[in-house]
Amino acid sequence: MLGEFVKPFAEWCSAIIEILGVGLIAAFALYSLGRAVLRGLKGGRGDYLYKEARQQLGQGILVGLEFLVAADIIHTVAVDLRFQTVGVLFLIVLIRTFLSFTLEVELTGRWPWQNEEES
Repeated sequence: MLGEFVKPFAEWCSAIIEILGVGLIAAFALYSLGRAVLRGLKGGRGDYLYKEARQQLGQGILVGLEFLVAADIIHTVAVDLRFQTVGVLFLIVLIRTFLSFTLEVELTGRWPWQNEEES
């Protein structure tokens, strides 16, 4: 009885969170591009504009990846819990975690677990 409610609800939640993740990445991409173009038209320095746009886009990707990982976890655990799907989830989370760490290093110049003084 409860499973009949949980599974469709989890599917909807997973889909909504996934849409939010993709939407956040797209929104940050458009925002950082638009902001760089507007500042460039106002005479901003190209190297500074590039770094700022890249920083904003990277932050958007990080936030979007977190949402996408959450959606995958919900879908796997609540909707399609099989040994094979858990293995696929593990690989997806591993890849996305690696991407998050490398993006964090790229954006801040340090690993996520390092203090600012250590870098």
